[in-house]
Amino acid sequence: MRKSKPKKRYFLPDPIFKDTLVTQFVNNLMKDGKKSISYSIFYDSLKIVEEKTKEKGLEVWKKALNNVMPSVEVKSRRIGGANFQVPIEVRPARKITLSQKWLIQYARSRNEKTMVDRLANEIIAASKGEGGAVKKKDDTHRMAEANKAFSHFRF
Repeated sequence: MRKSKPKKRYFLPDPIFKDTLVTQFVNNLMKDGKKSISYSIFYDSLKIVEEKTKEKGLEVWKKALNNVMPSVEVKSRRIGGANFQVPIEVRPARKITLSQKWLIQYARSRNEKTMVDRLANEIIAASKGEGGAVKKKDDTHRMAEANKAFSHFRF
């Protein structure tokens, strides 16, 4: 028998935009418990996004998150001694989490000088439907499409 599921944790809204999604993103961005630094990185990168795109930074960021959100992913299932990559739909909360983590991961791997520039450019690229995070989403969808034959193994 499995243990009971842990309680869902809710985030407090961030100080500037009063948005819980921003707080969740900043928590994912944070390293070594330095939350104030990750807030400053996020807000500064949104300012750069506003300067470059002439749109509201928060809206561009949300558009980028929506472009990165996957709708299906593959999960490994062991059936009869063989492992199959079974495509499954992604839960709404996991969609948000995956898109945030991919955006941060591919921002960190960019070549710009500071993390503020990296994050800003990754957000702009993702809002246009380009960049590493969007490519990751496309690869995930392509893998699910390729393994569509095993979708009957869903539980």
